[in-house]
Amino acid sequence: EVVVDFERLNEHAAAFQGYDVGFCCLGTTRAKAGVDGFIRVDRDYVAQAAELARAGGCKHFVLQSSHGANEHSKFLYLRVKGEVENLVQAVGFDRCTILRPAMLLCARQESRPAEWIARQFLGLVARVFPTAYSVPVETVARAMVACVLQPGKGKVEVLENKAIHKLGKA
Repeated sequence: EVVVDFERLNEHAAAFQGYDVGFCCLGTTRAKAGVDGFIRVDRDYVAQAAELARAGGCKHFVLQSSHGANEHSKFLYLRVKGEVENLVQAVGFDRCTILRPAMLLCARQESRPAEWIARQFLGLVARVFPTAYSVPVETVARAMVACVLQPGKGKVEVLENKAIHKLGKA
């Protein structure tokens, strides 16, 4: 484990050397970081980490993005996620896997009342439609590892929520 200062990420290039696979789940919220901070963390830090990983020899980069990611979205969150997907793909990894989970089901330490209500509701919906609107974070983590252990389906592979569920149970 190496602790890096993301504001000075280039100074930590050595921490990104010598790995065949890179995993990225970095993100924050607009409420926590403000608009500029959100963009800096979710787009700029991720893109810079991907560039350093590629320069350090990484061949397969696995990025956790979001359901609905689209660089042309009117919603900041989805637009930034779409932009970073494009930036990571442009880095030129031999293989890039992008996971687009729906609502992540997990226990959070910080208080997010609206998200808590949505998780409660979606947790009930998940009992009837388990792959439709949500996914446990443990399933996403297992899917991220599983995609590395399986042969790829092209240079860039995008896994939507249903595929994440399937792969996370493999």
